[in-house]
Amino acid sequence: MTYETIEYEVVEPGIGMLSLNRPRRYNSVSIQMMEELEAFWHERLHDLETHVLVLKGNGKRGFCAGLDMKEVMKSAPSMSPDAFYGFQARLARLNLAMRQAPQPIVAAVHGAAAGLGFSFAMASDLRVITPDARFSAAYINIGLGGADMACSYFLPRLIGAGRAYEFMLTGNFMMAREAMDLGFCSRLVETDQLLETALELARTMNSKNPMGLRLTKEAINVNLDTGGLEQALQLEDRNQMLLVLRGMADKKDKTSRYF
Repeated sequence: MTYETIEYEVVEPGIGMLSLNRPRRYNSVSIQMMEELEAFWHERLHDLETHVLVLKGNGKRGFCAGLDMKEVMKSAPSMSPDAFYGFQARLARLNLAMRQAPQPIVAAVHGAAAGLGFSFAMASDLRVITPDARFSAAYINIGLGGADMACSYFLPRLIGAGRAYEFMLTGNFMMAREAMDLGFCSRLVETDQLLETALELARTMNSKNPMGLRLTKEAINVNLDTGGLEQALQLEDRNQMLLVLRGMADKKDKTSRYF
């Protein structure tokens, strides 16, 4: 598929880079970008050649300012309630699609990640940020509820409910140093080191067993919602057994780099 609002390239075997590409609009999400991201994440479900993804925003202004409110304000009045609900549901499920993607996602964040941009960062698996990075659950600042775009699911799990309440109820920015102190991010680096640091993490993961990466992400997703320790252990046992059996089979293949 040819994209206009996003860019995608395979930077190295096994590593893909997705760039939000509306820099003049702070990489805000338009209807077209929503549709292109839907298609992109659907393609990744069956992409066995790509093992890790890096997500970034093009331009110097920032990672993603969220939904393109200028476009929405033009189109919303002509939408029926059913149509608007469908639009809301499609936007929100971009975050679900990111979690369902088998590839771990490293978000490289500079500048503002607000609203849906904040959710894209949260839906990623790792976050590398610059000193000017800042995050906001901006939904409540535009007259909506602070629980939107999976924020009420992700944020309490990432930083704890107590601080999550504060950010979601106030819409205040979480600044870069604070994001690190809260354990929200993996690395805080200078701007000129952002992309290379994200790629270093991607390369480290890419050196591992691809199925191991996929099953690890799957286990983390399930165990965020698991009923207890026994269920978590059952899933881990299944995954490890699958990988052992895979390794035994690969032993017969002298080209395999595993086991």
